[in-house]
Amino acid sequence: MTQLVTDQGFITDDWTAGFTAMDCANDAASLDVPSDAQPDDIQLTSTLEMIRIDFPSSADGRGFTIARNLRLRGYTGRLRAHGHVLADQYAMARRSGFDEVEIPDDLAARQPQDQWLARANWQSHDYQSRLRG
Repeated sequence: MTQLVTDQGFITDDWTAGFTAMDCANDAASLDVPSDAQPDDIQLTSTLEMIRIDFPSSADGRGFTIARNLRLRGYTGRLRAHGHVLADQYAMARRSGFDEVEIPDDLAARQPQDQWLARANWQSHDYQSRLRG
């Protein structure tokens, strides 16, 4: 099982449509994107509502780059990080374009909701804001 994290903390997942592998269909409502995907190979269609990007390890930051690239290309649908994202990485996930993070239950037990909520004010606490004064 997994736990979904947003700026409101741990929430119930409302996505029931499942996920389609990236290369299976061009009319899918959702895509499962591996961390080694080339961002330009992800076809953005009018039917696409959700993209879930895999994080196989907390040390693998390629998903942040994919998310940022999708947002720069104009994708406005839901963007979900899936896998081993740590609470310390939540602000980076939000800044790169993710709307939510899906983590395994064992990680949620080690990093409870309060650790994620401590980073939910990700827009206020960045180095650029501190430099501006």
